[in-house]
Amino acid sequence: MATTRHAHTVWEGSLLEGAGTVSLDYSKLGEYAVSWPARAEDAPGKTSPEELIAAAHSSCYSMALSNILTKGGNEPTRLNTKAEVTFQPGAGITGVHLTVEGEVPGIDEADFVKAAEDAKLNCPVSKALTGTVITLTASLA
Repeated sequence: MATTRHAHTVWEGSLLEGAGTVSLDYSKLGEYAVSWPARAEDAPGKTSPEELIAAAHSSCYSMALSNILTKGGNEPTRLNTKAEVTFQPGAGITGVHLTVEGEVPGIDEADFVKAAEDAKLNCPVSKALTGTVITLTASLA
């Protein structure tokens, strides 16, 4: 069965001086301030589209890798995944780097890295970001 999730943003003002609020409508987990400085500079306390993409990618990737490992007979104890989304003003999103460290009983480093690469290619968020270069660093804890 297909699922649909939704969020919305209310933006007021110009790109550089304006600001907005993104609301996670489906989950009702909150509203978050967004602005150009939060995207292109340093603006603590505000989020950006790139941070939200990083959150989506790291969680989706972790789920995909967990599934691949479990189906291969090596259920992970823990996966710690970081997604770094790079935004360059004028160029847009220029890349995503995933870093995953796993605690997986009964698997060697080479097989873990192979599963990690498979998850990088096949998690739904990775597939949605096919126009972006996605790199990966994977290791066992």
